[in-house]
Amino acid sequence: MEAVSRAKSEASPARATLDKAADENFPVAPFFLPRAWRDDLMAVYGFARLVDDIGDGDLAPGGADARLLGVAPDADGGTSRSSAAESGGDRLAVLDAFEADLRKVFDSTPRHPLLRRLQPTVRRHGLTPEPFLGLIAANRQDQLVTRYETYDDLLAYCELSANPVGRLVLAITGTATPERIRRSDAVCTALQIVEHLQDVTEDLGRDRIYLPAEDMKRFHVQEQDLRAPTAGASVRALVAYEAERARSLLNEGTPLVGSVHGRLKLLLAGFVAGGRAAIHAIAAAEYDVLPGPPRPAKLRLLREVGATLRGEG
Repeated sequence: MEAVSRAKSEASPARATLDKAADENFPVAPFFLPRAWRDDLMAVYGFARLVDDIGDGDLAPGGADARLLGVAPDADGGTSRSSAAESGGDRLAVLDAFEADLRKVFDSTPRHPLLRRLQPTVRRHGLTPEPFLGLIAANRQDQLVTRYETYDDLLAYCELSANPVGRLVLAITGTATPERIRRSDAVCTALQIVEHLQDVTEDLGRDRIYLPAEDMKRFHVQEQDLRAPTAGASVRALVAYEAERARSLLNEGTPLVGSVHGRLKLLLAGFVAGGRAAIHAIAAAEYDVLPGPPRPAKLRLLREVGATLRGEG
């Protein structure tokens, strides 16, 4: 009974993390994919979502994830560095523990259930640690860098925070080539920028701004302008400018869809369509993202999938 209880307590935070897939702009592991692909994609999603939750301070109530990683309150009842990490005071300790557990995926047995779930995927496809370490590095960077001076600085961050996911999808489906990786990187960076535009207010609540400072200056936007309940003309113009950049990146990456076949083609079309539909939602809100994230309607997403499959830009 004790073993069953422990298994249930471990499964709870893992399930809560995986359930967030329904809230993404694009389908993570849709029903039409082969079961093996769905399982592998959800295993990768679980890793990526959890590392983001650690970096954002959104851990499971009571610190279940931190305890699973062996980062817990002191035995004498005092508060260790890890408890501060759970409350946002120092998340680096949890990220360090998460990286140490990740490395066990490749040579022993990890502690966290989401990493144990990832291990068969890693072995089945011969995945390397690099893309996973990139996602952890991005979340470490979030603890140290809260502003980006240039667009190139932001792209370098996306190289860590977003592009590894697309590369893992290609590796899992056995379709990675240098050209496809290049196109995938463009799509993933675009999706990351779109998410930043949707989440300006949420990110600011964490003292993070992913709008390049040089662009804010160009459009005469001050940080206090981003704290307003609704966006003024300058903020809207800035958001429109960044949304167009994301659209260009999506267009650059869209040939990736036509380079594959079958159900993978539909999956990748869903990723591109999710970005396009989100940009449409931002435009429909007249680029006022400050009241909350503009979210695309499902019908719009389906229309964008169809347009992407037909090769329409």
